[in-house]
Amino acid sequence: MSKPLELAAGSCSGVRSASGKSRHVRLQRPSEPIGRILQLDSQQGLDDVLTKLHEIPGWCVSEGGLYREVHMVQRVLITAGGSGIGKEVAKAFASSGARVCVCDIDARALDTAASEIPGLHTVVCDVSKRADIERMVSAAVEALGGLDVLVNNAGIAGPTAPVEEADPEQWEEVMTVNVMGTFHVTRLAIPHLKKSPAGSIVVMSSLGGRFGYPNRSAYCTSKMGLIGFAKTLSRELGADGIRVNAIAPGAVAGERIERVLQGRADAERKTLEEVRSDAMRIQSLKRFVDPREIAALILLITSEAGKSISGQVLPIDNDAQTAS
Repeated sequence: MSKPLELAAGSCSGVRSASGKSRHVRLQRPSEPIGRILQLDSQQGLDDVLTKLHEIPGWCVSEGGLYREVHMVQRVLITAGGSGIGKEVAKAFASSGARVCVCDIDARALDTAASEIPGLHTVVCDVSKRADIERMVSAAVEALGGLDVLVNNAGIAGPTAPVEEADPEQWEEVMTVNVMGTFHVTRLAIPHLKKSPAGSIVVMSSLGGRFGYPNRSAYCTSKMGLIGFAKTLSRELGADGIRVNAIAPGAVAGERIERVLQGRADAERKTLEEVRSDAMRIQSLKRFVDPREIAALILLITSEAGKSISGQVLPIDNDAQTAS
């Protein structure tokens, strides 16, 4: 019997023992609409496959017509998943059938997310603290039964000021959260991702990671650094079958962009409406990005459909031509 897919470790539900006279088994990964069908030599061969899948969690088996369908259940960790983009990503993965764990510094936001997303696992974590990260990754992997997808979403905007006037402590805080936090979460997740047959890492960069951004030096430096981190990881982990990509959103609708616009208005001595108009002027599509669109993009590149996409920076910015 051939075996076209490696079997994942993780969690499993809905497994049924073999019965009847079917001699086919369908192996299916997320977003693979048809799956792969194996012709087995005997009914005993089918029994053996289903027993194996039952013993190695991460696959779900259901019976349908002439076939037993076997689906890999993605196990996903998302940082800063209590609100905003991270929460939308968690909703999207959970809706697709994935097992999801999110961490956030805001315990109340996590409680709200858990009440809205069935089956969501949550861990309170400050990604500026290495001990918190170590505890969080361990707890997440235990709750999920392994790890297939890591979405590094945690980050802060930092100060809005010219370099010569920037607060050094605020500058360092941005590096600690955005860069070092992503580094520590990722390095601890990699050994678990190597055990997955479809490991994937997403690093959240920004429009500010592609273009210079006056008065936002800390933020831009961190987001450009994350692109280098993602591209380096893609080269390091390719042999292990792990895909790594960076997402570069433009202005995303929500409370955070309103705070950023207000900070820019204060720094440039403009009105809020003037800086909002400036934000629209730099892009051909005159709208802010919906966070659900970012979630949809992440689902695509971490699915079977994105298995050949790695080492890329994927803008989702309404065709912005500059950051300011």
